[in-house]
Amino acid sequence: MTDTSAYLLALQGTGLTYGLTAVGSAFVFLRRSPNPKFLSVSLGFAAGVMIAASFWSLLLPAIEICEVVGIKAYVWPAFGFICGALLMRFIDQLLPHLHAGAGLNEVEGIRVKLPVNTLLILAITIHNLPEGMAVGVGFSGAGSALGVSDLSSAWALAIGIGIQNLPEGLAVSVPLREGGFSRIKSFLYGQFSGLVEPLGGLLGVAMAEVSGMFLPFVLSFAAGAMIYVVVEEVIPESQRSGQHDWATMGTIFGFVCMMVLDVALG
Repeated sequence: MTDTSAYLLALQGTGLTYGLTAVGSAFVFLRRSPNPKFLSVSLGFAAGVMIAASFWSLLLPAIEICEVVGIKAYVWPAFGFICGALLMRFIDQLLPHLHAGAGLNEVEGIRVKLPVNTLLILAITIHNLPEGMAVGVGFSGAGSALGVSDLSSAWALAIGIGIQNLPEGLAVSVPLREGGFSRIKSFLYGQFSGLVEPLGGLLGVAMAEVSGMFLPFVLSFAAGAMIYVVVEEVIPESQRSGQHDWATMGTIFGFVCMMVLDVALG
């Protein structure tokens, strides 16, 4: 695979994930307030998909690449995983944002005066950046001479992340609608949050192409970033409505679906 085709495939994959974010946001046209149980299950499902994708599509290939090139399989994956999580921690502390369902007293990041809708979009943007990076790294890794995965695995990752973007788009558009925005504005803001994924995809390919033999680090970096987002934001949001058991079962189901998808296509 040439560098150019890796970038094009990353754009196609993240175009799919962005499109499904827009589809999720479009649910705002169907009903004003989705059932809290449904939203909890959906966000739990998204968390499960991200956890499974982090291991099956990113960490496991990183470990296998280390074994192929004859280096200790726990060094680069562990270091990359920690660095990815630390980057998201830095962004989380720096970027002002507000999670869906949270009060204005729960705004995170640097204290600045921004509209609520902007804070909500920034929150979901934090989710989407590492997802886009993961897709980009996945496609670049599939074409690497060091890679142990193929394009099927990369597409499985893109499809899995795209599926879990459905509830994420919904999680942005619905609170905006309940806050008094029109359905059209709620949809537009919701789908806009997914536009960062193609940028993240291009960044992921660039990181992988520059890294060369350090591809295991980049794969693990993307995994660490995604797991941070899951633990810090997605799982707490899935349980915010009090539907703990349903959110947990959604996480289990999401993990299994992503695992099956990756194994079946990979």
